[in-house]
Amino acid sequence: MILLALTFFILMALGVPIAFAIGMAGFTFFLTNGIIPVSIGVQQVATASQSFPLLAVPFFVLAGHMMNRTGITHRLIGCSNVLVSWMSGGLAQVCIVLSTLMGGVSGSAVADAAMEARILGPDLIRSGYSKGFTSAVIAVGSLITATIPPSLGLILYGFVGNVSIGRLFLAGIVPGFLMMAVLMVTVWWIARRRGYGAATTQRPTGKAMWEAVVHAKWALLFPVALLVAIRGGLFTPSEVGAFAVIYAGVIGFFVHKELTLRDMADALVEAVTDTGLILLIILFSGMVGYAIVFEQAPQSIAAAMTGLTREPVLVVALILVFLFVAGLFIESTVLVLLLTPIFLPIVQPLGVDPVHFGILMMTIVTLGSMTPPVGVAMYTVCSLLDCPVEEYIVESIPFVLAVVALVAVMLLWPGLVLFVPNALM
Repeated sequence: MILLALTFFILMALGVPIAFAIGMAGFTFFLTNGIIPVSIGVQQVATASQSFPLLAVPFFVLAGHMMNRTGITHRLIGCSNVLVSWMSGGLAQVCIVLSTLMGGVSGSAVADAAMEARILGPDLIRSGYSKGFTSAVIAVGSLITATIPPSLGLILYGFVGNVSIGRLFLAGIVPGFLMMAVLMVTVWWIARRRGYGAATTQRPTGKAMWEAVVHAKWALLFPVALLVAIRGGLFTPSEVGAFAVIYAGVIGFFVHKELTLRDMADALVEAVTDTGLILLIILFSGMVGYAIVFEQAPQSIAAAMTGLTREPVLVVALILVFLFVAGLFIESTVLVLLLTPIFLPIVQPLGVDPVHFGILMMTIVTLGSMTPPVGVAMYTVCSLLDCPVEEYIVESIPFVLAVVALVAVMLLWPGLVLFVPNALM
């Protein structure tokens, strides 16, 4: 295992693509093991692809790309403007609400951050918001998509950890809205101190709010339809991914009438590219997962941790600290695939609900995409808005602290996360 870990980090430092760094590191285990034939490593790659729940990934990726071409984004922006632009820091508040609504459409934090940076970022800067503040609001706000269903990260966690994806989706609702509230309060506090005013001085009437919601109804109904379909037993999580593609097509072609055949072809190309990247990581992670189980890494780490404390909250807190540090250097998808088989067997015997742990884990590892030194969402937004990374780092500190505080609250009160899935499933 030591050689495997060293190989992985050396290859990462050399700039080898993550998927191939995982694959080559995993292969070194079988080459040097002396007990297991190398052919078993190849079999593990093939075995990782033989999973029905894994079909949810390409379906949801394609649905997200199609949704972005159906006019749904602009309708959600209009809805968000009506609902919150009258608050202090109005345009920044729109970004937070839009991330929440887009979480039910794209399922990807980086995709959401890039979209908002292109569409809303220039308007915020022209309105007097600093580049660092604008970039921080957009990048950290996109973290909400890590929990709001359909989150691709939750799908992968459920696939690797054999945890109900339906329960994970339901569990992500309350944390997603709590994160929205916490980040909106942070924006309000900073805006009041700096004099960032509201985008409009007039509060919306009930009629205006209702009209805005009705105008964006097909986007707002999308995550609701997915949850109802899973909860009602109409579809499995994999089948509901196919339903999401059909839903996006029907809305785009026949309701909004903005999705063209050219758009559909572009969405397919982008979805194939994204799916290929994700699945390469998943397949090569099969070898590493086998090595982890063979070397009994979960048992060794569990013995070390329980030697320090057997208090479940403290054990999970230690794991979350480790995940936060790891997330600073490694992409969230990789962490979920590599570390879920290690940490889930540690926390379950202590009585920690795997759904509760999954929400905490996804929030923390996705936060790494918004923090240096290798935050993908951070660099995406900063490059699109021409913002110095140093300025972004300073401005993002209050938002990161707010998210960490929320994670601590959810750790101490599991009922906040488990209330909805326990009530409905």
